[in-house]
Amino acid sequence: MSKKITAFYLEGCPYCRQAREALKELTDENEKYSDISIEWIEERQHPEISEKYNYYNVPSMFIEDEKIYEAHRGESFDECKENVRRVLEAAVS
Repeated sequence: MSKKITAFYLEGCPYCRQAREALKELTDENEKYSDISIEWIEERQHPEISEKYNYYNVPSMFIEDEKIYEAHRGESFDECKENVRRVLEAAVS
């Protein structure tokens, strides 16, 4: 049984869109990722949830209270994909 991922994003954010594309590619490439539960939270719509987590940039992905990935400015798609893969691997381990 995999652990649930909580992911914070902003509507219209290019890095968030990139992370979702990377996630789709990774789940298409490896079916063990397809059953992982990911709760996507738009931080402006749910500030009462996002303020409980320690992050600055989006997308940011957590397993329980542990931040596994936080994007940074200028992040390439390949770098993003590798970071999302780390999150997925942490969720299935």
